[in-house]
Amino acid sequence: MGWEHDLFQSLSPRRDCSIKGGLNMYQLGIDETLVSSTCDFKLGQLGMNDGSSAVYKWVQYDTGAGSVAAVAGQVAYYYTLDGYKNNQVTSDLSDSVEIGAGVLKSTPTDGQYCWIQIKGAATLTIALTAGADGDPLTPTGSGDGTLDVSGAVTDNVCAIAGDISDKEIACDFPF
Repeated sequence: MGWEHDLFQSLSPRRDCSIKGGLNMYQLGIDETLVSSTCDFKLGQLGMNDGSSAVYKWVQYDTGAGSVAAVAGQVAYYYTLDGYKNNQVTSDLSDSVEIGAGVLKSTPTDGQYCWIQIKGAATLTIALTAGADGDPLTPTGSGDGTLDVSGAVTDNVCAIAGDISDKEIACDFPF
């Protein structure tokens, strides 16, 4: 195996999932509905689709202590205290520190990898807990998989309500 093999490996999208941080580019042309039992991209890798302003992040899903299943179109939160740095998310709000991670675009099971939407317009499959168009949204005070209106300066604001009757939000989740 010579330089050709090394070059192919360096161009391959598969990355070591134990490596974190240091991301400085987007993976273009992703399938945001991809679910995988293997880590097909570097954890925390950012992705985009051609012709779209939405930004996605490659993460690992954890059902949490409550075994809360992932639902496409619902909000995921960073799992426990280390969820952000480990790129692990859950829909179990009680197992999070109430930091919104993004909107699930697929239905991974426990331990699987997937893309979540972190920037751009998104439509949820579950209603917001409360609010009106233009309100800042937070996981604090919400239920599993959704967001609520921010009522305190200490809330993690991760989205803005768009057309609340159509469950539309403008995502602004942390990178």
